[in-house]
Amino acid sequence: MKIKQKPEDFSVKESYRFDEVETGPFRVYLMDKQKLSTFDAIARLQNAFGLSPGSISYCGLKDKQGRTEQLIAVKGFDIDMQEEDLRLKYLGRTDKALSSRNTTSNRFAVTVRQIQERELKEVTIAATEVQRLGVVNYFDSQRFGSLKHGQGFIAKDLIRGDFEAALHNYLAKPSPLDRTDDAKVKQFWAANWGNWTAKVPFDAGRKYFRIIRSLRDEPNDFVKAFLQIDADYRALLLFTYQSYLWNEGVRRLMQLVFPREHLFPMPYQAGTLLHHTDASPEVRAYLKDRTFPLLAPNSTFTDPKVEEAVKWVLGKEKLKLEDLVIKEAPKLLYFKHEERPVMVHPGKLVIGKPRPDELNRGYIKVNIAFTLPPGSYATLVVKRLFHFGVEKETPEEVAPREYVSDAPQVSRAKVDHKTGEPKPKHAARKAAQQAGTSPKAAPPPREQGFLAKQRQAKKLKASRRMEQSKR
Repeated sequence: MKIKQKPEDFSVKESYRFDEVETGPFRVYLMDKQKLSTFDAIARLQNAFGLSPGSISYCGLKDKQGRTEQLIAVKGFDIDMQEEDLRLKYLGRTDKALSSRNTTSNRFAVTVRQIQERELKEVTIAATEVQRLGVVNYFDSQRFGSLKHGQGFIAKDLIRGDFEAALHNYLAKPSPLDRTDDAKVKQFWAANWGNWTAKVPFDAGRKYFRIIRSLRDEPNDFVKAFLQIDADYRALLLFTYQSYLWNEGVRRLMQLVFPREHLFPMPYQAGTLLHHTDASPEVRAYLKDRTFPLLAPNSTFTDPKVEEAVKWVLGKEKLKLEDLVIKEAPKLLYFKHEERPVMVHPGKLVIGKPRPDELNRGYIKVNIAFTLPPGSYATLVVKRLFHFGVEKETPEEVAPREYVSDAPQVSRAKVDHKTGEPKPKHAARKAAQQAGTSPKAAPPPREQGFLAKQRQAKKLKASRRMEQSKR
């Protein structure tokens, strides 16, 4: 199973509302974008029209991979953009900046490719399960781009008070997947860390001008320099780690309320999620309106099972609730408590007729459509529907990461439910029997210290120079 092979394979349209005020200072636009994250699109608009940081508000973050429509509001300026991958449509004016409250729902249309005929029956069964039981409302891989691009959880650096490491991971950790000048800028600062008077030979370096200017003025004040990062992106860095804690906590809650035979694992960017295939009336009633908290120092619990799951995930991370504080900048960097529904029920789920897949010869494709509330992940619903055919993500989609193993996605039929681990493939099993051993997955790499990371980066640079000289 494959999704997002073409931008038009994944489409989302935002259902919105805003109070139109003719003399309001905010101009509201419908933004239509392709192959751009919300942050990338807004940065392009800010650069094109000389807008200051924070002048553009939006309802939520939309997926980079695909074609999406969403509202934005620009304070004090009329703008226009009609490019192939980014278009604006003026809708009116309002007197308030936009937020998630302006979104009522999102309608998704997804083309699922590389499906085999025999799998269609399983899709029908899975759709029945989803409509009856719903889907666990996890955060999907898109939320964990910092892992995908090798930066790790920057929020963990901040919790430890290591702002230099946090800034280094943000500014000087080029992604193995990035082929743009932004990666070259990060490679430059990785090689010139501490030499803040060095001049970046790429225009993309302007994005980090405020940070570098702060370090030139006060070379050892990494807190001040880190706070030059756009406020929305700083908040996202903390929210990413909150999302991981939420996923891990809800995964533990699923283990507490379901028998093992009702659960199956599904690997994703930050680890493994657990989904269910059945539920007793009692469990369904328990989960119906259940919420689980995005953790903050002031989080409290009334449900013993939720509290037990929270204690488990905090123990796993070697944290306490009171540790979720950034002491150096508590008013600008903070974790905010919020209750998130444990379950989500896709609305108006429609599965189209199977047709030949023109991109994958010998396979078929299926169009599906459904509606989700704001903040829920369409890709997770698709993976749940087609869990039996989800392949391991390609190198272009997943980069080496420090915090999780690269476990391949497997179907429920290929999972040992006693251990929760994927069964070894037939060839690997046969070879292991002949050798008298059993195949084991390589353990995930251990997290390195900041200085060790610098030494490794220097070694990598030296080896690349050697290779270039040989050529």
